[in-house]
Amino acid sequence: MDRRTFFGGAALSAVAAASVSKVALAALPEPVIATTPATAPPLVPPSGRPYNPVVTLNGWTCPWRMNAGVKEFHLVAEPVVREIAPGMQATLWGYNGQSPGPTIEVVEGDRVRIFVTNRLPEHTTIHWHGQRLPNGMDGVGGLTQPQIPVGKTFVYEFVARRPGTFMYHPHADEMVQMAMGMMGFWVTHPRLKTPAIAEVQRDFCFLLNAYDISPGSTTPRPNTMLDQNLWTWNSRAFPGIDTLNVRQGDRVRIRVGNLTITNHPIHLHGHEFVVTGTDGGPVPISARWPEVTTDIAVGQMRQIEFVADEPGDWALHCHKSHHTMNPMGHSVPNMVGVDHRGLVQKIQKLVPDYMLMGERGMADMGEMQMPIPDQTLPMMTGTGPYGPVEMGGMFTTLKVRRDQQPGDYRDPGAYPQPPGTRAFEWTGSLTEPERPAAAVPAEALQVRKPGADPHHGH
Repeated sequence: MDRRTFFGGAALSAVAAASVSKVALAALPEPVIATTPATAPPLVPPSGRPYNPVVTLNGWTCPWRMNAGVKEFHLVAEPVVREIAPGMQATLWGYNGQSPGPTIEVVEGDRVRIFVTNRLPEHTTIHWHGQRLPNGMDGVGGLTQPQIPVGKTFVYEFVARRPGTFMYHPHADEMVQMAMGMMGFWVTHPRLKTPAIAEVQRDFCFLLNAYDISPGSTTPRPNTMLDQNLWTWNSRAFPGIDTLNVRQGDRVRIRVGNLTITNHPIHLHGHEFVVTGTDGGPVPISARWPEVTTDIAVGQMRQIEFVADEPGDWALHCHKSHHTMNPMGHSVPNMVGVDHRGLVQKIQKLVPDYMLMGERGMADMGEMQMPIPDQTLPMMTGTGPYGPVEMGGMFTTLKVRRDQQPGDYRDPGAYPQPPGTRAFEWTGSLTEPERPAAAVPAEALQVRKPGADPHHGH
């Protein structure tokens, strides 16, 4: 089968790991390398048991070959260059040319064999997060297996025993390797129909990850504990995160895994959803309730489902406000309310490109094209049909359209809002509201000025 057809037009190319001889590689599945950060179309299974494939946001599904009834995959752990968003590339570690690596899709009951070739500068392993498997296949270096040395290939083999939403990541020098972007998604589809796992028309997945990359730099600081400045989905930040494009009336499933250092309350506008699964398996139907936000803790997976019955462009984002922003300085003084009159002109005599920021809040950053270093992103960016979106980081849009065809994942463009359905400016008269007397006399209020930032390190 022609590989370009096989991947539905995705920009992928097969390459052999340089550290493995051609003779040895001949016995392995051919590793396929991604060369684009765009969302690839779903990979309809060419062999094995049929299933409804997922769409990996800004990612792709790993191909396989069938060998005597076993599904064989080949992952290459290696340094990669990932575009975080247009204008910024990062030097990360990942699998098969990207971070995160390709999604692995199998069916409950499949016997799976994964070849892992190490092209990193240090040893590694892979842990199959959430899987039931033999202890020696669990991928914890030193505990359940020897580390995979540089230039060597190890083999993992087990049966995908239960359906669900899982992930894979190293359990070797974990702090560095995961902070550098080593992770990937895993989906095990059910073998038989079950009431606890509904059939859906659109099935999306992505991982939450984060980096600390100094403006102008390309390599993350793996020792950073909490002060990451790039909050990403599948190593992409808004406006680099693709939209989720669905047909009105579709039942939609979104699978999310968290491999950052903190929790993320993921919020969807315009719809209610239910959490239908975790990395522990399907949630019993009797235990589900409607939500518009679900909190995903570190190392957890959440699977949400809803019927996309409200047409429009609906925001989908983390509800921690700093997680919908791109690189920011943690030591920048608070200038809200400070009077800069007369100061800007004086500063511009010394620094011509100086722009006032923060006096009235931070919204100016979404409107002004302030010069920034190469290899970084504006803190607030993106443009919609009505002006600046003023977002970054973990933010994208669910686009629901009546005329979006089944199987069509292309961006339909901005939503044409029907007349009379958009907020508008009021031009009539206004009455001044009555205000009660202050409960506390003004002279009793005192301003406390802490000597140091009480939130440093949080």
